[in-house]
Amino acid sequence: MATREATWAYRDDHDDFARTFYRRFGDGVVSSIGVGTYLGDPTDERDDAYHDAIVTALEGGVNVLDTAINYRHQRSERVVGRALADADVDREAVVVATKGGFVPFDGERPENPGAYVQSEYVDTGIVDADALVSGQHCIAPEFLDDQLDRSLDNLGLDTVDLYYVHNPETQLAEHGRDEVYDQLEAAFERLEERAAAGDLKHYGVATWEAFRVPESHDSYLSLPEVVERARSAAKSVGNTATHFRAIQLPFNVFMADAFSVAAHDGADGPQSALWFAHEAGLDVFTSASIMQGRLAEEMPESVEGKLDGETRAQRALNFARSAPGVTCSLVGTGSAEHARENVDAGRYEPLGAEAFDAVFE
Repeated sequence: MATREATWAYRDDHDDFARTFYRRFGDGVVSSIGVGTYLGDPTDERDDAYHDAIVTALEGGVNVLDTAINYRHQRSERVVGRALADADVDREAVVVATKGGFVPFDGERPENPGAYVQSEYVDTGIVDADALVSGQHCIAPEFLDDQLDRSLDNLGLDTVDLYYVHNPETQLAEHGRDEVYDQLEAAFERLEERAAAGDLKHYGVATWEAFRVPESHDSYLSLPEVVERARSAAKSVGNTATHFRAIQLPFNVFMADAFSVAAHDGADGPQSALWFAHEAGLDVFTSASIMQGRLAEEMPESVEGKLDGETRAQRALNFARSAPGVTCSLVGTGSAEHARENVDAGRYEPLGAEAFDAVFE
């Protein structure tokens, strides 16, 4: 797993970046740009391209890798593990994050997905059919146990640095909000146990809508309540402090709700997800930082003119990592060329707090 000593040494080895490129994460440091692995077809050719991109990023100064067991039918996790082993970098210098929640296929989409889920997960007792939402999503403790074990095997690791419960708001399609909070607390208890066993270092929640929508929205989950459930889970299993460390949510020029929507009750009233997370001591990893490539093609001139970077993608990345409270902005990196471009975004300073606020004025 990533260590304080190795991550700080990694930073020192890449001291040609802008002053604010590396940021604190726990007792170590991480690059404020990370590699995402969501997009792409489940093919050997895409695996090879990802491998080269990840190696390029790791050797160039980026030490955050983000994936999920369902990304590209487990292929993304496997190529992350292969690239991490092949790169000329200390494994303990790299923060590896993955997620569990969506039922994954194995290598490719089966001809009959429903039959696959039935035989692989329901008939084997790994998943209770009643715990599946839309036949594809589950956050029951026993399922997450199984998924974490498979992820560790895919990645070739003994410990994952950050394990997310993936899009828990999916459960709201069939369950009430209080029931979903109960489900999360049960999941957190199991993850606290796995943390105590050394299988993961930190855990968190990765969302798409839950934390950036108004309280009236069907997909809303209260971040304060989620934090409280994590604290309760740690206490239940006898851990002195919770291992709940981070959240992941989309943030970019066109999707800035995590900064602008005040939907979470703080000490002084409603707060945005970013502001609440900052005050709660949580790290924030942003997804969709260049909006799956859209921001490399278009960006409001009023925003772009305030951002540094040689390319539009670099400027978009620098907007995402400029948001107050953001630890790292993730970007899909499917080629070595794009990896170099994304890494080089870190050679430019992000916006300061006042300049960032001015964008919204």
